[in-house]
Amino acid sequence: MRLLVTGGLGFIGSNFIRLRLKSRSEDFILNIDKITYAGNPENLKSVEKDPRYRFARGDIADPSFVLKVFEDFKPDLVVNFAAESHVDRSLLDSEDFLWTNVEGTRVLLEAAKKRGIARFIQISTDEVYGSLGTEGYFTETTPLHPSNPYSASKAGADLLALAYHRSCDLPVLVTRCSNNYGPYQFPEKFIPLALLNILQDKPVPVYGDGQNVRDWIHVEDHCRAVETVMEKGLLGEIYNIGAENEMTNLDLVKRLLHLLDKPSSLIQFITDRPGHDRRYGTDATKLKALGWKPAIPFKIGIKTTIDWYLQNRNWLSHLSRSDFRKYLEAQYKSYSPFSL
Repeated sequence: MRLLVTGGLGFIGSNFIRLRLKSRSEDFILNIDKITYAGNPENLKSVEKDPRYRFARGDIADPSFVLKVFEDFKPDLVVNFAAESHVDRSLLDSEDFLWTNVEGTRVLLEAAKKRGIARFIQISTDEVYGSLGTEGYFTETTPLHPSNPYSASKAGADLLALAYHRSCDLPVLVTRCSNNYGPYQFPEKFIPLALLNILQDKPVPVYGDGQNVRDWIHVEDHCRAVETVMEKGLLGEIYNIGAENEMTNLDLVKRLLHLLDKPSSLIQFITDRPGHDRRYGTDATKLKALGWKPAIPFKIGIKTTIDWYLQNRNWLSHLSRSDFRKYLEAQYKSYSPFSL
């Protein structure tokens, strides 16, 4: 099978490519990535010499680039991981989110319509559903109610992809996953940001009262879920991906502090994020009916994630130190971020 993977130098995309090359010897993968601040060629250094893997740098919102990729590579299947994905950054400036997440998806769909493919997997997020109350779970029929520019752009991309299925008979499937954690995650995200601050005895920023609830899933379980949808999902359907592993942000930070034998005094509560969704809880019953279930318990996954960051501190060397520090200082104002 010839897979076109977008955003494959990012956190989830790179994990997916490594897993797929390991599990499917017959696959050929072309990875296209713009290499923004969160895309890191080091993420796929272990496979860059694999003859079944190719890389092309480019913007998924560039029609001429994308169409040439489709013409030259002739993919059987597209997995669209490419996205601007950080809520906080979308609140500072939403332009890149609309460009990549909406326009980029449209360009890919147009190319797929012109050239023909077997399946188009649109990778999305449970954040498109907005905020839950204290009870209940997101299902695939939960109304979309995004709370920030990031989740709104992803909701727009989902609806666009599903519209292409209905009006153009494009073989689209949509996956919506809960919060991911694991190796190679850019340290603007909650768990690696907390870990890197804890390791340097820096304050760990926690929004509001810390009682916002998220369902955490290991990135490898997410990637296996995407494989299941690719192979067994019904065209035109949406599949939620979750691990039934809810916890508050505050409890998560306390667990990280305990595992690293650090004091709770490192917790620093900061002004809450505007429109901060209170709770996410994802019902993955529909996906489980296809034979998938999460395989990595959080207590094991978080320990291996900590070990990975401890053993791969040089991985951070690709970061633009001044730019990333400026972002952290602008976003979290009064607190001193970790040293790069």
